[in-house]
This record gives sequence, structure tokens and C-alpha cells, in this order.
Amino acid sequence: MLQPFDDNYFMKKALQEAEMAFEKGEVPVGAVIVVKNRIIARAHNLTEKLHDVTAHAEMQAITAAANFIGGKYLKDCTLYVTLEPCQMCAGALYWSQISRIVYGASDPQRGYVALGTQIHPKTVVEKGVLENEAGELLKRFFIQKRNLN
Repeated sequence: MLQPFDDNYFMKKALQEAEMAFEKGEVPVGAVIVVKNRIIARAHNLTEKLHDVTAHAEMQAITAAANFIGGKYLKDCTLYVTLEPCQMCAGALYWSQISRIVYGASDPQRGYVALGTQIHPKTVVEKGVLENEAGELLKRFFIQKRNLN
């Protein structure tokens, strides 16, 4: 019988995506979407490369997962993302009807919680999974960015 992976396993995969963003000079946020213990979408921030403010990791992952599934609703799917979604991403996640969101670091200034954005009422949200690792990567990125300017 296939042994289910845990939240840490999938968040580590999202952190790998965040590392790729870091290497490209993007804000290091990574995401994976999982259904039935299988990753169906991987993404990281691409706002700088694509010159697109909507190219957040979550938005890229939602599109890839919808294409994989062949539909717009992500029921029975879990999003693992290294940073709390912003209100734009939370809105898209609301409309996707994703079943579960697991995030690492909180974003007290721009996160959906602080801004009062709603998540779909049936969506389960869990926070703080590998929070330290996700937060350290973000801190390292912004320290490096400040030192370059």
C-alpha cells in the first residue's frame, strides 16, 4: 500500500520551488498542488521574469493544476505554499474551491488574513508548516537585495 506523505514532505517541495525563485532574483515563494498524494503542479514567483504582477507562485500553480485536471475547480486538492497568500491569490483560491491550503510563513502586512480577505468556507487552512525555513529564505533574500542596492 502506498504510504501517504506528510505536510512537511510537500512543503519541502514548495521550498525547493522557492529556492528556484531566489536563484532567479524573484521573491522566494514556491508552491505545489497535490491531489491523492501526487504533485500535479509546481510553481514559483515569476513576476520579474514575466513582467507580470499576477505571476505569483500560487497563481502559476492554480493554472497548472487546472490544466492538469481539465477543469477550473480544485476540489480534493491541497496547495502547499511557503508564504501566506496575498489577497489576489486568496481570491483566486476562493474561486478555485481548493479543499486545503497549507502555508509556511505568515505575512502580517500583505497576507490575506491581515487584509480580511475571505477563503472559500469549505477550504481548510493550516499555517506554520516549516515556517522557520520559509521565513529564513525570505529574510536572506531581502538582506541580499538591500546589500545590492
